[in-house]
Amino acid sequence: MAQEVVQLTRRKFGETVRRDAWWVPQIGALVVLSSFLAYATWAAFQNAHYEFGPYLSPFYSPLIVGNSPHAWFQKAPWFIPAISPALLILPFPAGFRFTCYYYRGTYYKAFWADPPGCAVGEPRKSYLGEKSFPLILQNVHRYFLYAALLFLIILGLDAWRGYWFADASGVKHFGIGLGSLVLTVNVILLSGYTLGCHSLRHLVGGYLDRLSGRPVRKKAYDCVSCLNRGHMNWAWASLFWVAFSDVYVRLCSMGIWTDLRIL
Repeated sequence: MAQEVVQLTRRKFGETVRRDAWWVPQIGALVVLSSFLAYATWAAFQNAHYEFGPYLSPFYSPLIVGNSPHAWFQKAPWFIPAISPALLILPFPAGFRFTCYYYRGTYYKAFWADPPGCAVGEPRKSYLGEKSFPLILQNVHRYFLYAALLFLIILGLDAWRGYWFADASGVKHFGIGLGSLVLTVNVILLSGYTLGCHSLRHLVGGYLDRLSGRPVRKKAYDCVSCLNRGHMNWAWASLFWVAFSDVYVRLCSMGIWTDLRIL
Protein backbone atom coordinates (compact mmCIF):
# COMPACT_ATOMS: atom_id res chain seq x y z
CA MET A 1 0.00 0.00 0.00
CA ALA A 2 1.49 3.27 -1.11
CA GLN A 3 1.94 5.98 1.50
CA GLU A 4 2.02 9.67 0.79
CA VAL A 5 5.38 11.27 1.43
CA VAL A 6 5.00 14.47 3.43
CA GLN A 7 7.76 16.99 2.87
CA LEU A 8 8.66 18.87 6.05
CA THR A 9 9.34 22.56 5.61
CA ARG A 10 11.01 24.85 8.10
CA ARG A 11 8.65 27.38 9.59
CA LYS A 12 9.42 31.04 9.12
CA PHE A 13 10.02 33.22 12.19
CA GLY A 14 6.79 33.36 14.21
CA GLU A 15 4.94 31.01 11.87
CA THR A 16 2.76 28.46 13.63
CA VAL A 17 -0.57 26.67 13.44
CA ARG A 18 -1.18 27.20 17.14
CA ARG A 19 -4.34 29.10 17.98
CA ASP A 20 -3.63 29.87 21.62
CA ALA A 21 -1.98 33.07 22.88
CA TRP A 22 1.45 31.44 23.03
CA TRP A 23 3.24 34.80 23.11
CA VAL A 24 1.66 36.00 26.38
CA PRO A 25 4.03 34.12 28.79
CA GLN A 26 7.04 35.29 26.77
CA ILE A 27 5.97 38.94 26.88
CA GLY A 28 5.25 38.64 30.60
CA ALA A 29 8.68 37.13 31.26
CA LEU A 30 10.34 39.81 29.14
CA VAL A 31 8.65 42.62 31.08
CA VAL A 32 9.18 41.13 34.55
CA LEU A 33 12.81 40.10 34.05
CA SER A 34 13.71 43.40 32.35
CA SER A 35 12.07 45.35 35.18
CA PHE A 36 13.91 43.34 37.80
CA LEU A 37 17.27 43.77 36.07
CA ALA A 38 16.71 47.50 35.70
CA TYR A 39 15.69 47.96 39.34
CA ALA A 40 18.45 45.71 40.74
CA THR A 41 21.08 47.58 38.72
CA TRP A 42 19.75 50.95 39.87
CA ALA A 43 19.56 49.84 43.52
CA ALA A 44 23.08 48.40 43.43
CA PHE A 45 24.59 51.71 42.30
CA GLN A 46 22.70 53.82 44.87
CA ASN A 47 24.93 52.83 47.82
CA ALA A 48 22.37 54.37 50.18
CA HIS A 49 19.15 53.53 52.04
CA TYR A 50 19.96 49.83 52.24
CA GLU A 51 19.45 49.50 56.00
CA PHE A 52 16.89 50.55 58.56
CA GLY A 53 17.33 49.70 62.23
CA PRO A 54 18.04 45.96 62.39
CA TYR A 55 16.98 45.46 58.76
CA LEU A 56 19.48 45.02 55.94
CA SER A 57 18.47 44.84 52.28
CA PRO A 58 19.23 41.43 50.73
CA PHE A 59 20.75 43.28 47.77
CA TYR A 60 23.54 44.46 50.10
CA SER A 61 23.97 41.32 52.18
CA PRO A 62 26.56 40.46 53.23
CA LEU A 63 27.57 44.08 53.76
CA ILE A 64 31.32 43.71 53.37
CA VAL A 65 32.23 47.39 53.72
CA GLY A 66 30.24 50.30 55.12
CA ASN A 67 29.68 52.66 58.00
CA SER A 68 27.12 50.36 59.56
CA PRO A 69 26.82 47.83 62.40
CA HIS A 70 25.96 45.30 59.69
CA ALA A 71 29.30 45.78 57.92
CA TRP A 72 32.16 43.32 58.15
CA PHE A 73 34.69 46.13 57.63
CA GLN A 74 34.14 49.78 58.53
CA LYS A 75 37.04 50.76 56.30
CA ALA A 76 37.72 48.95 53.07
CA PRO A 77 40.91 46.85 53.04
CA TRP A 78 43.33 47.51 50.21
CA PHE A 79 42.09 44.52 48.19
CA ILE A 80 38.43 45.68 48.13
CA PRO A 81 37.64 48.34 45.50
CA ALA A 82 35.87 51.52 46.56
CA ILE A 83 32.52 50.74 44.94
CA SER A 84 28.98 50.16 46.11
CA PRO A 85 28.94 47.13 48.45
CA ALA A 86 26.09 45.62 46.44
CA LEU A 87 28.32 45.37 43.38
CA LEU A 88 30.67 43.10 45.31
CA ILE A 89 28.09 40.43 46.10
CA LEU A 90 25.22 40.69 43.60
CA PRO A 91 27.13 38.89 40.81
CA PHE A 92 26.87 35.64 42.80
CA PRO A 93 23.07 35.41 43.24
CA ALA A 94 22.65 36.95 39.79
CA GLY A 95 24.90 34.27 38.30
CA PHE A 96 22.93 31.56 40.06
CA ARG A 97 19.64 32.79 38.58
CA PHE A 98 21.05 33.59 35.15
CA THR A 99 22.38 30.03 34.73
CA CYS A 100 19.35 28.36 36.36
CA TYR A 101 17.85 25.59 34.20
CA TYR A 102 14.35 27.02 34.52
CA TYR A 103 15.33 30.62 33.80
CA ARG A 104 17.33 29.51 30.76
CA GLY A 105 14.21 28.18 29.08
CA THR A 106 12.36 31.32 30.06
CA TYR A 107 14.73 34.00 28.82
CA TYR A 108 15.80 32.00 25.77
CA LYS A 109 12.19 32.33 24.61
CA ALA A 110 11.50 35.84 25.93
CA PHE A 111 14.72 37.62 24.93
CA TRP A 112 16.25 35.57 22.13
CA ALA A 113 13.16 33.90 20.59
CA ASP A 114 15.17 30.67 20.62
CA PRO A 115 12.58 29.30 20.16
CA PRO A 116 9.70 31.77 20.63
CA GLY A 117 7.51 28.87 21.71
CA CYS A 118 6.78 25.21 21.11
CA ALA A 119 5.91 24.60 17.42
CA VAL A 120 6.68 28.24 16.57
CA GLY A 121 9.21 29.18 13.90
CA GLU A 122 12.44 30.70 15.18
CA PRO A 123 14.81 33.19 13.52
CA ARG A 124 17.88 30.93 13.45
CA LYS A 125 18.46 27.90 11.24
CA SER A 126 21.22 26.16 13.17
CA TYR A 127 21.57 24.79 16.68
CA LEU A 128 24.84 24.96 18.56
CA GLY A 129 23.58 23.85 21.95
CA GLU A 130 25.46 24.70 25.14
CA LYS A 131 28.78 23.11 24.18
CA SER A 132 30.31 26.19 22.56
CA PHE A 133 30.95 29.77 23.65
CA PRO A 134 29.13 31.65 25.09
CA LEU A 135 26.44 29.21 26.22
CA ILE A 136 29.00 26.73 27.52
CA LEU A 137 29.38 29.16 30.43
CA GLN A 138 25.95 27.99 31.61
CA ASN A 139 27.73 24.95 33.02
CA VAL A 140 29.06 27.02 35.93
CA HIS A 141 25.57 26.86 37.46
CA ARG A 142 26.59 24.08 39.85
CA TYR A 143 29.37 26.30 41.25
CA PHE A 144 27.06 29.27 41.70
CA LEU A 145 24.88 26.86 43.67
CA TYR A 146 27.56 26.60 46.37
CA ALA A 147 27.59 30.40 46.71
CA ALA A 148 23.78 30.48 46.81
CA LEU A 149 23.71 27.97 49.68
CA LEU A 150 26.16 30.14 51.61
CA PHE A 151 24.01 33.21 50.95
CA LEU A 152 21.01 31.42 52.46
CA ILE A 153 22.88 31.13 55.76
CA ILE A 154 23.89 34.80 55.67
CA LEU A 155 20.37 35.98 54.81
CA GLY A 156 18.98 33.73 57.53
CA LEU A 157 21.23 35.48 60.06
CA ASP A 158 20.08 38.84 58.72
CA ALA A 159 16.46 37.81 59.18
CA TRP A 160 17.19 36.74 62.77
CA ARG A 161 18.90 40.05 63.52
CA GLY A 162 15.80 41.75 62.17
CA TYR A 163 13.95 40.64 65.32
CA TRP A 164 16.32 42.48 67.68
CA PHE A 165 15.64 46.18 68.17
CA ALA A 166 17.89 48.57 70.08
CA ASP A 167 16.33 50.89 72.68
CA ALA A 168 17.47 54.43 73.49
CA SER A 169 20.38 53.11 75.55
CA GLY A 170 21.54 50.78 72.78
CA VAL A 171 20.40 47.57 74.47
CA LYS A 172 18.76 45.15 72.06
CA HIS A 173 15.41 43.51 72.80
CA PHE A 174 13.46 40.90 70.90
CA GLY A 175 10.57 42.24 68.89
CA ILE A 176 8.64 41.71 65.70
CA GLY A 177 8.28 44.36 63.06
CA LEU A 178 6.69 44.07 59.65
CA GLY A 179 10.21 44.26 58.21
CA SER A 180 11.19 41.25 60.35
CA LEU A 181 8.52 39.21 58.63
CA VAL A 182 9.42 40.58 55.20
CA LEU A 183 13.04 39.43 55.59
CA THR A 184 11.94 36.07 56.99
CA VAL A 185 9.60 35.40 54.08
CA ASN A 186 12.46 36.36 51.76
CA VAL A 187 14.68 33.64 53.23
CA ILE A 188 11.88 31.07 53.05
CA LEU A 189 11.18 31.77 49.37
CA LEU A 190 14.86 31.86 48.44
CA SER A 191 15.37 28.57 50.31
CA GLY A 192 12.50 26.94 48.43
CA TYR A 193 14.01 28.10 45.15
CA THR A 194 17.63 27.22 45.94
CA LEU A 195 17.00 23.90 47.67
CA GLY A 196 14.86 22.76 44.74
CA CYS A 197 17.69 23.37 42.28
CA HIS A 198 18.23 20.69 39.63
CA SER A 199 21.97 20.70 40.34
CA LEU A 200 21.37 20.14 44.05
CA ARG A 201 19.13 17.18 43.27
CA HIS A 202 21.95 15.69 41.22
CA LEU A 203 24.45 16.46 43.97
CA VAL A 204 22.50 14.79 46.80
CA GLY A 205 21.87 11.57 44.90
CA GLY A 206 20.64 12.08 41.38
CA TYR A 207 23.91 10.88 39.90
CA LEU A 208 23.47 7.44 41.51
CA ASP A 209 21.99 4.58 39.52
CA ARG A 210 20.24 3.22 42.60
CA LEU A 211 19.23 4.94 45.83
CA SER A 212 17.97 1.85 47.64
CA GLY A 213 20.12 1.01 50.61
CA ARG A 214 21.06 4.66 51.10
CA PRO A 215 18.26 6.05 53.25
CA VAL A 216 19.91 9.42 53.95
CA ARG A 217 20.59 10.07 50.27
CA LYS A 218 17.08 8.86 49.39
CA LYS A 219 15.47 11.23 51.90
CA ALA A 220 17.55 14.19 50.73
CA TYR A 221 16.77 13.38 47.09
CA ASP A 222 13.03 13.14 47.83
CA CYS A 223 13.05 16.46 49.69
CA VAL A 224 14.87 18.28 46.90
CA SER A 225 12.62 16.64 44.30
CA CYS A 226 9.54 17.81 46.22
CA LEU A 227 10.74 21.41 46.03
CA ASN A 228 11.89 20.93 42.44
CA ARG A 229 8.35 20.10 41.32
CA GLY A 230 7.39 23.68 42.17
CA HIS A 231 10.64 25.19 40.93
CA MET A 232 8.92 27.64 38.59
CA ASN A 233 6.69 29.02 41.34
CA TRP A 234 9.58 29.31 43.79
CA ALA A 235 11.66 31.06 41.12
CA TRP A 236 9.11 33.79 40.40
CA ALA A 237 7.96 34.24 44.00
CA SER A 238 11.52 34.60 45.32
CA LEU A 239 12.44 36.98 42.49
CA PHE A 240 9.53 39.27 43.32
CA TRP A 241 10.05 39.09 47.09
CA VAL A 242 13.79 39.78 47.10
CA ALA A 243 13.08 42.98 45.13
CA PHE A 244 10.21 43.87 47.45
CA SER A 245 12.47 43.33 50.47
CA ASP A 246 14.89 45.91 49.12
CA VAL A 247 12.03 48.29 48.36
CA TYR A 248 10.65 47.88 51.89
CA VAL A 249 13.97 48.59 53.62
CA ARG A 250 14.72 51.45 51.20
CA LEU A 251 11.40 53.22 51.68
CA CYS A 252 11.54 52.80 55.46
CA SER A 253 15.06 54.26 55.46
CA MET A 254 13.87 57.19 53.34
CA GLY A 255 10.97 57.85 55.73
CA ILE A 256 8.34 57.17 53.08
CA TRP A 257 7.04 54.03 54.79
CA THR A 258 6.72 53.46 58.52
CA ASP A 259 7.73 50.06 59.83
CA LEU A 260 4.82 48.54 61.76
CA ARG A 261 5.87 47.13 65.12
CA ILE A 262 3.77 44.05 65.81
CA LEU A 263 5.45 43.13 69.10
